[in-house]
Amino acid sequence: MSKITGPFAAIVTPFDADEELNPQALAAQVERQAKVGNGVFCAGTNGEFYTLSFEEKMKVAAISVEAAAGRVPVLAHIGEISTHQTIALGRAVQGLGVKAVSVVTPSFIACSQDELIAYYTRVADALTVPVYLYNIPARTGNTIAPETAATLASHPNIIGIKDSAGSQDSLDGYLAIARGREDFSVLVGPDHLILHGLKNGAAGCISGLGNIAPVTLNAIYTAFAAGDLDTAEARQAHYGNLRKDLYAHGFPPTMVKRALSSAMPDVGKSRGPAIVTDDVAAKVAEVSKTYVEAVH
Repeated sequence: MSKITGPFAAIVTPFDADEELNPQALAAQVERQAKVGNGVFCAGTNGEFYTLSFEEKMKVAAISVEAAAGRVPVLAHIGEISTHQTIALGRAVQGLGVKAVSVVTPSFIACSQDELIAYYTRVADALTVPVYLYNIPARTGNTIAPETAATLASHPNIIGIKDSAGSQDSLDGYLAIARGREDFSVLVGPDHLILHGLKNGAAGCISGLGNIAPVTLNAIYTAFAAGDLDTAEARQAHYGNLRKDLYAHGFPPTMVKRALSSAMPDVGKSRGPAIVTDDVAAKVAEVSKTYVEAVH
């Protein structure tokens, strides 16, 4: 398959007042991204995968693919705590039309690097859909070492890594691997490192802030691709301001969803136990007024 490139929004999962999945609102958010040319990454961290049931994750992927209607690629997250459940979800999702799947490291279980190699190898062996590794150690407690990623890069069904560790050093370690081979690519997770990643060989990015500012997300990538570094730098700086202003108030996925729902109430709130106090909600609403971008 051809290399997956470009900007992706790590799309939120809308819920109604009873915390049930809202299919219409999800389709509307996919449409919002597709209109500006952003791919969709569904059921990831910003999609609250940690609160979704097996069946809901399948529904989110199916709705996202249908709403995208082939205009932009859809990636789905399938990582679970156990190898068995990750494979089961992957097999259920791979027939829905997603371009690839992303697999976070297991959480709760402290894994050695050998265990991570065995985990990802078993998952990639079991699936026909291409697999991205997904590194977010602050949330899982497990880190994919660059040497481990280099080993796994030789698997024919592992095509890259989504790095959300948050540090430039972490990202640069994976970028060095990608520069040495054509069959392994890096998708940048941290919003403040998108342009740095692109300058150093990343194939694209998966951005939580893209929910709020899809036009800016797309502009960072397209301006860079066109060689317009001034515009890319300016758009990245705008993103940096949004990140600083929003994430100061709490857990990033919860803040992203609250800011978006302030402008688009159908998105709903995050599932419990995540809550937003009235004081924080008021502050996030002000951030929302400044940064949420309309798409026409």
